[in-house]
Order: sequence, then C-alpha cells, then structure tokens
Amino acid sequence: MQVDGKERRKQLAELLRQAKTPLAGGALAKQLKVSRQVIVGDIAILRAGGLEIYATPQGYVVPGLPELPVITAQLACRHGRDDMAEELAIIIDNGGKVLDVIVEHGVYGEIKANLMLASRRELAAFLTAIQDSSAEPLSAVTGGVHLHTVEVPSAEVLQEIQNQLKERGFLVEQ
Repeated sequence: MQVDGKERRKQLAELLRQAKTPLAGGALAKQLKVSRQVIVGDIAILRAGGLEIYATPQGYVVPGLPELPVITAQLACRHGRDDMAEELAIIIDNGGKVLDVIVEHGVYGEIKANLMLASRRELAAFLTAIQDSSAEPLSAVTGGVHLHTVEVPSAEVLQEIQNQLKERGFLVEQ
C-alpha cells in the first residue's frame, strides 16, 4: 500500500534526522517505494517547510549538533583544476571538514555548493564524480578564486591548514 505524500515526507524527515551519514536520493526512493523524482520534490517541500537539508555529493544531510566544539572559518583560495585534490587533502588531512565551495559570479552573484568532505574516501568519491561527469569545478568561472567554509576542532588546526595552504600558494591573502 502506497503511503500518502504527507506521511511519506514525515518518514523522510525522520530518516534524514536519524542518519549518521548522507543518504543518497536513490536509496531513499527505494526505501520509501517511490521514484527519485518524488524524493527530490519531497526534499523541496520539506525545505520550504523550514527543515534544513543539504544536498552533498554523497547524498542528503540534515545537520545535527556537533559532538565536539568546532570552529567554522572561511578560507579564500586560488588554484587550477589540477591542484584541487591537493588543496582539499590539506584541509582534510589536518582534521578539517570542507563544508562547501563558494564563488562570486558576475551575473548570478554568490554560488555555493555543499561538499561536506571530511575523509580521504569522501574526497576520492568527490574527485571521481567530477572526473566522470566532465564537469568543471565552480572555481573555473572565477579563474580559480573561491572560498571554502571549513570546520576545525581548534584554532591550532586552522592555523596549520592556513600555513600549509599558504606554503603551496593556494591561500589568498586578505
């Protein structure tokens, strides 16, 4: 028996809130016995209703309360496509989490994409997705200049990330 839309969205919201990792739209569709397009529509309705849901390369995420205190910072970076993996690895390998990438477009204004990368495995999956889709990174529209919002466990970790990015010439001095 098919569940009505309101009840299905209630179930979807609960699944997202309880998830410890991102949930792929296809997996949600299979679990709720609907199409992927129905899930996309339900996500839009839940967002309009005030539920904070992020779409990441790994799937949908509802942010929870961090288990440990974290510092959030924005890093201004510049590099070419070939250096993207190294830049992101510097952040991740030092204990940071890359929440997003932001570019400033001349016509559209700020464009933001959620990344939610915290491990080498997530980074590898993201890089594979970029390569397989033959899509250009967002920073391609700005000559390589972009922002990353990062979460780190301490000011010392943030400083080490900044030092290594600066050493490699990726950090844009503000």
